Amino acid sequence: MISNLALTAAQVKKTVAAVKTSKPVYAELLEFYGELFIIQEECKNRIRLDPIPISDKMQAIKAREKLPLIDINDFVYDNSESSELFMTICQLAEKTTSKLSDSAKIIIEGVETKLSLKDLFAGLLNGNEAVFETLSAELEIEKQVLGFLAYNSLKPSLCVCADQLTVYLNKSEPWSEGYCPICGNVPILSILDLEGRRNLVCSFCWQLWSASRGYCPYCNSTLDKELHYFYNEEEKDARVDLCENCKKYIKTIDTRKIARLIYPPLEHISRLHLDIKAQDIGFTPGLELFI
Repeated sequence: MISNLALTAAQVKKTVAAVKTSKPVYAELLEFYGELFIIQEECKNRIRLDPIPISDKMQAIKAREKLPLIDINDFVYDNSESSELFMTICQLAEKTTSKLSDSAKIIIEGVETKLSLKDLFAGLLNGNEAVFETLSAELEIEKQVLGFLAYNSLKPSLCVCADQLTVYLNKSEPWSEGYCPICGNVPILSILDLEGRRNLVCSFCWQLWSASRGYCPYCNSTLDKELHYFYNEEEKDARVDLCENCKKYIKTIDTRKIARLIYPPLEHISRLHLDIKAQDIGFTPGLELFI
């Protein structure tokens, strides 16, 4: 486990403030995302979920076949907390100057008559695009906005659920795959801990797992001639790992070069300039996210 992670709402708040100071160009963006991250962490403390049971037999099969413990549609969530968080995020978005504000106003007005949050949450977990397309047409807003709101409302429950499931992971045999051992999703971020060991961060449940430094998690290439990276001279605590085989990239944060605590979702958002540069030179992210 990485020792310098921000784990509480108070720590996240302090970390957001530090990033705002060091990266003033992101100050406006973090007015929204900083508050979002804080209320999500506060929500996690209130969530009560019964752990998903996995039998010894199924656990053994999953480990042997290198399969994730659950599928996305197996996730459980706290409907009351997720629904309340959905409205809180809409109210937060309504105060912004982005296009998200207009959509949030429409959603707040239509949530009682046109929008079933249970259907929305189920649509996300089941990968049912039709739910988002139908609601998008009825409310006359982009379906990506609905996906963003639904995902971020469920995220605290997803993280709690994933944390509970870690008891089923084989601690004596580290996971060596390029996809999450909990839910099978690809990583969004790579983090080097204080000893220089690499950890990958799941793009869906935000679980961390140990990984080899010398391979691409998206295509498993280990060839030196296919793997390289770039970094900004003024930002030596981060780099972008590139793979010439699959033309994908992943941002890597080096905690050895950061004095403050780190919070993975914040690191992702406050390094968007690295995404822009990577995409400008012809590489694509492992996954487009609702974040």
